Parts: sequence; C-alpha cells; structure tokens
Amino acid sequence: MKASQIPAELTQVLYTKEQVDDRLRDVAAEIDAEYGDKDLLLVGVLNGAVMVMADLSRALRSHVEMDWMAISSYGSGTQSSGVVRILKDLTTDIEGRHVLVVEDIIDTGLTLAYLMQNLASRKPASLEIMTMFRKPEALKNPVSVKYVGFDLPDEFVVGYGLDYAGRYRNLTDVGTLAPHVYA
Repeated sequence: MKASQIPAELTQVLYTKEQVDDRLRDVAAEIDAEYGDKDLLLVGVLNGAVMVMADLSRALRSHVEMDWMAISSYGSGTQSSGVVRILKDLTTDIEGRHVLVVEDIIDTGLTLAYLMQNLASRKPASLEIMTMFRKPEALKNPVSVKYVGFDLPDEFVVGYGLDYAGRYRNLTDVGTLAPHVYA
C-alpha cells in the first residue's frame, strides 16, 4: 500500500519507499564492513521489524543467520505502557555469537533497554542494535544504537513495519498518522 492510496489517514509523508530503500542499503554496507568476516546473527523484534529484517538481510553481502523475538510494551494504544513482556524467545543459543538486534523503531527506549539487558546476560561475543527509525525526543531510557536509518519527530508514525493497532505495517512509505484515525 502506498501513502497516495490513503491520503486522508496521514498528515504527511516523512520518507518514501525509495528513501527508505536507499538508506537501508547504506546501513547494510556499514554492517558488512563491520561484520563481513564474522558469524553474525540478526535478531529481529516482532512484529514491526519484519520489513526491516527482510530488506536488511537481502541488502547484506555477507552470510547471516536470523532469529526472532516478540516483545510487547504497547497493546493497541499509541504510547508505550512501560511494561515489557517476552512473548516469543530466541530458538538460537547466542553465547559467543555476534548478535545484531534489528528493530523497526526506538522511541522511549524502555523495551529495548530491557531486551538488551536480557540478551547481554546470555553472554554473546558482541551485542549491537540496528534500528530503521528512532525518536530522539521521546527517549526516556538511553540505549546505545550502532546503526540508525532515520530520526523521526515525536509523533505517531506508521508505515514500513510501524503500525497502529496492527494496521499500516504494509504501507511502503512512512508517514504521520492523522489524529482523527486514533482519537
């Protein structure tokens, strides 16, 4: 779905599919330069990271393995609840592995801080974060992010994996959701 198909539901388009694709290729090149000779495990955070993980893994020139976790702190609202739950854990042992956590968005940082602490306790060789989007103004719990696609304003944004109540993940552009949609 394209933003042009739902103009009344968005107040603005922040990034087009082409801009997202270009930036993702640049980030993939940075990751290849860092991990090209290492055994890298990508850990996608469901459900939002599906789009990022798929496109990132295809843009990489080196071999990677993938695993998934499902973490929740939202429910169906537009603000993080602050309560983090692991809904699906890894199936891969990460001890001694180089792990890159792939996120769709970091806003408050609460969920990711919890996740990173949890994963660090499993003794990986290295543990870093790649996020396609970050909201610096919304950050409440600082987390060290090695690879960032784009910074976003502190508004409710949808598209490219970002959702509202499970909808808009398949929107190829990234835009600000109109308040009347979630009010």
